[in-house]
Amino acid sequence: MKKWMKWTAWIVSLLIIVVFGYAIYLYQSVKSTADQIYEPRNPVQPVSITDARGGQQVELNRKEPFNALILGVDERQNDRGRSDTMIVLSVNPGKKKVLMFNIPRDTRTEIVGRNTEDKINHAYAFGGVDMSLATVEQFLGIPIHYYMKVDMEGFSKIIDLVGGVDVNNPFAFDYEGQRYEQGNIHLDGVAALGFSRMRYDDPKGDLGRNDRQREVLKQMLKNTMQFSSVLHLQNMLDELGTHVRTDLTFDEMKELLLDYRSDLEEIDTVEIKGKGEKINGIYYYIVGEKEKERIHGIIKQHLEP
Repeated sequence: MKKWMKWTAWIVSLLIIVVFGYAIYLYQSVKSTADQIYEPRNPVQPVSITDARGGQQVELNRKEPFNALILGVDERQNDRGRSDTMIVLSVNPGKKKVLMFNIPRDTRTEIVGRNTEDKINHAYAFGGVDMSLATVEQFLGIPIHYYMKVDMEGFSKIIDLVGGVDVNNPFAFDYEGQRYEQGNIHLDGVAALGFSRMRYDDPKGDLGRNDRQREVLKQMLKNTMQFSSVLHLQNMLDELGTHVRTDLTFDEMKELLLDYRSDLEEIDTVEIKGKGEKINGIYYYIVGEKEKERIHGIIKQHLEP
C-alpha cells in the first residue's frame, strides 16, 4: 500500500510539473507573439481630439470604454497596398456592448498630413497605419485608442482556426467560383473572404459589402471569444504573428481577455449614410456634416458610463 501511494504521489507530482511547464511554455509563446505583433503608432500630427472622458488614454484595468480601428489591408510585394476594410469598434463593458460600423472605403475626406482630399482608404497607401488613424480620427471627431491591422490572407486563415463562421446571407450570388446560397450558411476562411469582398452584384453596392463584412467580423469575434482549444493555440499564435499588427501591449491584451471578454454580450451596428458622386471623373462616397455629427453623437453616447 505504501509503495502504491508513493508511486501515485510521484505520478501526480510529474503531471503537475508537466502541466505547469506547458503552462509556462504557452505563456511564453503568447508573450512572444504579442511582442512580435506589437507596433506602436507614431502620430502624423499632435492629437487634439478627446473622448467622452476628456482624454486619450484608456485604463483597461478599470474597464474603461475605448475605440479601436480594424484595418483589413491587401498588401502586395513592394507595395503597401490600401485598406480595403476599415471597421471601427466602440467597446463599452459598462453597457456590455460593442458598437461596430464600417467607414466606406470611397469616402471623400481630408487626408491628414497631406492637406488634400481623397478617398479615405488611400490614407494607408500614402502613410500607412499612422496616417489612416489620424484621418479616421479627424473624419469622425473621436479618438482611436487602439488599432489592429490584418492582411486579408491572414483573415482567411484565422477564420479557419476558429472553426469558420455562420452568417445569414440576404440573397444568393456567385463570386470567384464560389456559390453563396440565400439564408443561413457556414463559411470557411476562403469562402468568408469572398463573402466579404463581393460588391458589384449587391443591390446596395459597397454598403452591402460593408454589411457582410460586419456580419463576418461579428461572428468571428464571437467564435474567438469562445476559442479554447489548446491544440490549435500554437497555430493561432503563428498566424497572428505573421498576419496581424497592433499597438495593444501584452499586458493590455491580458486585460481585454481576462476582464472585458465576459462583459461584452451584445454587438450593435450602425451605417454611415451618404451618396455617390463623381468628381473629376472619380467616384467618391460623400458624407455630409450632419451625418458626421450624427455618427459622432452615437459614438460619444455609447462611450459614456
